[in-house]
Amino acid sequence: MYRRRWNNSGFTLIELMVVIVILGILAGLIIPRIMGRPEEARQMKARIQMESIETALRLYKLDNGGYPTTEQGLQALVELPTVGELPRAWREGGYLEKGKVPKDPWGNEFIYLSPGVHGDYDLMSYGADGESGGEGKNQDINSWELE
Repeated sequence: MYRRRWNNSGFTLIELMVVIVILGILAGLIIPRIMGRPEEARQMKARIQMESIETALRLYKLDNGGYPTTEQGLQALVELPTVGELPRAWREGGYLEKGKVPKDPWGNEFIYLSPGVHGDYDLMSYGADGESGGEGKNQDINSWELE
């Protein structure tokens, strides 16, 4: 007698359920870790923006013999200052590429002091809360602490 063999190459319901459970467990472990990353990304972006502003400040100093004063602020990097000691050789077009001073990733202005407490100038972002001090996502980012 002749027997037919059925070659079922599909997945059983149990196999599919096992795969779905494994994917659910992996998602439960991975998603909470990914959700915490946006704040770290904002802090990293603030550091990168500060480094860019610091480069512009160094170029300003090379051209003009000193950093903008606190009164002139970071706006002196994009517009010719009209207060305080006027720069000798301010670069036409300014020192920042986009022609404006960026805000930190939380939408706040960077804090600039010149002369600074920690050096020729201090550049700070107060973090997510926009206030001095704090921990975690509210931690201040300071130019003198950048590596």
